[in-house]
Order: sequence, then C-alpha cells, then structure tokens
Amino acid sequence: MAKEKPVSGGQPESAAVSESIRIENQNRAREKRQLFLISLVSVTVCLVIWELAVRTALINPKYLSAPSQVFQSFIIKFYDPTPDGATLPVHFASSLYLALVGYAAAVIIGIPLGLVRGYSRTFYRLINPIFEIVRPIPPIAWIPLSVIWLGIGTTAKGFIIFLAAFVPCVINSYTGVHQTNPTLINVAKTCGANDWQIFTTVCIPSALPLTFTGLRVALGNSWSTLVAAELLSAKAGLGYMIQQGRSLVRPDIIIVGMLSIGITGALLSSCLSRVEKKFVKGRNER
Repeated sequence: MAKEKPVSGGQPESAAVSESIRIENQNRAREKRQLFLISLVSVTVCLVIWELAVRTALINPKYLSAPSQVFQSFIIKFYDPTPDGATLPVHFASSLYLALVGYAAAVIIGIPLGLVRGYSRTFYRLINPIFEIVRPIPPIAWIPLSVIWLGIGTTAKGFIIFLAAFVPCVINSYTGVHQTNPTLINVAKTCGANDWQIFTTVCIPSALPLTFTGLRVALGNSWSTLVAAELLSAKAGLGYMIQQGRSLVRPDIIIVGMLSIGITGALLSSCLSRVEKKFVKGRNER
C-alpha cells in the first residue's frame, strides 16, 4: 500500500496564530493613530475658532482671552509672580500637596470603610443611617464648620477635599463587595474558608474594578473642590490664582489656573489607570 503524502502548502498552526496576532496589532495601532489624528484635528479646530472669535472682536477680550494670550501668560507665570503674588510652580506645588493630602486621607479611611460596610450586615446597619445623611451634603457646605473646628489653615482645606473624595471611595468599594458573586463565596465556604479568608481572598479581589472606579471619581472630586477649599485664606494655590484672576479681571490668569488643574487631574488619572491595570485583569481599554 502506498504511503499517503502529507498535504503541503499550508502554514503551520503556530505561524498562522502569529500572523493573526501581527495583523490584529497592526489594526490596533492604525486605529489608535486614527483616533489621535481625529482628536488633534478637533482640538486644533476649536483653538482656531476661539482665536479668531477673540481677534475679530466677536468675543470681547475682556471676558475671554485668546489661546495665544493664555499660552503667553502660562509661560510668563513660570517666573513672574505678578499679578497674584506667586509663580505658577509655587501655586501648583501648594495645590498638589493640598489635594493629595485630602485625597490620601479619603482613600485610607473610605476604602476600608466601604469594603467592611459591604461585607458585614451588622456594620452596614450601624453606619448606613449616618452615612446616608452625610452623603448628600456638598463639601462646600462644610466650610463654616471647618473654619470653627480647624481654623483657616491647611488642615481645614484638606478636610474639605477629604469630604469630596470620601463619598465615592465608600460607595464604590461597598458596591464592589456587595456585588460579589455568591457562588464564589459558597465555594470558599465549602472549602472551609472562614469569614476573614472569604473577605480577603474573594470579596476584595472581586471589588477591585469598582474600587478603582471610585478612586478615579474621588481624584476628580479632589481637584474640582480645590478652588472652593482655597477660598479659606489661601496665599498660594491654583484655586487662589483663579480667584485673584477674577478679582483683577484677568481671564488669561483664570484660564491658566483652570488648565493647570485639568491637565494635572488628567495626568494623575492616567497614572491611576496604569496602577489599575496591574491589579485588575481583563480591564477594557479605550
């Protein structure tokens, strides 16, 4: 009987898989380039329209400075303390310290509180009535009490930022634990795990995606509350610079402060997303 010859002309399976991965990576890279170009064109068009609107007096420069003026003021503020008494690096360092102190305190207290609140029914019933009363109160409403309790220094400002970041940390970590798959908990119990082991090895890992979502929301709240917090007798800070720009009718200074807050918040959020990728597997990217 003649031996059958192997079919030739087809690629080995491993080579086909490699080729498929290569094509997929190329498609992803092409898609990223297209999205970047679309974003770049969109931003450029907005800046051009903004510049032309101010230069043609369609918008009064007294109310809105042109992008070129904002960029010029941004560069000048790096070394010139006028008109608000400090350079941009000084304002930035003051605000960054203040925002991170309040944010760190909210994370250290809020995340464990939310995790335990989601796992323990007794603790939930104990703390939930108080939390639900405090949660709707805006952080700005606490300013008078914070002045009475803590004065007008850094501690009072950090307390306002802490309140803004605290609520999303608690809510998201609580929801993450509360939505843990009951099947996983039952399997752990079947294997003889105690409550502490179930909490640390099943519930906390399950809660990580929503917990990181809460961390990002809290980070945004920290920076958005910064301007209000720095109303308390500040001498430096991006919020203080914005307030001084308002008092001096300098829209360019106001926009420089706003952009500094926005860019810093976006960079910190990007760093937090990178940390999330290391702890949360299967995270969808956009």
